[in-house]
Amino acid sequence: METSLHRQLKDTYAGDGAELEVKLGRYRIDVVCGNELIEIQHGSLAAIRRKIKALLEEHRVRVVKPIVAKKRLVKRKGKGRKVVDQRLSPKRGTVLDVFHELVYFSTVFPHPNLVLEVPLVFIEEWRYPGHGKRRWRRDRDHQVEDQKLLEVQNTHEFHTAADLAALLPRDLPQPFHTQHVAEGLKIDRWFARRVAYCLRETGAIQQVGKQGNSLLYERN
Repeated sequence: METSLHRQLKDTYAGDGAELEVKLGRYRIDVVCGNELIEIQHGSLAAIRRKIKALLEEHRVRVVKPIVAKKRLVKRKGKGRKVVDQRLSPKRGTVLDVFHELVYFSTVFPHPNLVLEVPLVFIEEWRYPGHGKRRWRRDRDHQVEDQKLLEVQNTHEFHTAADLAALLPRDLPQPFHTQHVAEGLKIDRWFARRVAYCLRETGAIQQVGKQGNSLLYERN
């Protein structure tokens, strides 16, 4: 079922004269604005990988991948019942989270007909208790009733691999390894390896050697 968040984002990206839910061949397009197709994907980019590949053969495509920078949790007593609690989630998303998705999308991005747009959003998530089957995690056993957009905080656009490489720390040594990336971005080493993988697969960096067990990279 479509969430309020998805509908609100479609309305946000639909300019004057835009069409919503357009049938194009075997696919349904969220927004058609002039000669650009706009696909809004709150879920994994892996789910639309084949669709986007096919559309890019003949069309300009903008893939909008929102990242939840801030979330207010609204808990109901039951589905459709009164609200019993509200609080802000301690989890915070950043633009770097785009690399979690690019692991599955690096065969599509970059492409001359593709823009990857990443809005950082503040949302409300409406929940109600689940059925209690996961007793060992009862405090997390819930059903999501809806998600609603409260604010688009800022937006990042990626056209090329160089745009992705711009997210790297500016003071990286040349060559560098993933520990340098982890320290510069203040992220875990495993995440830095994911960043390096995505940048290598998209052509933003290249492997140039090894230092001990660490792979060395340079910007392209």
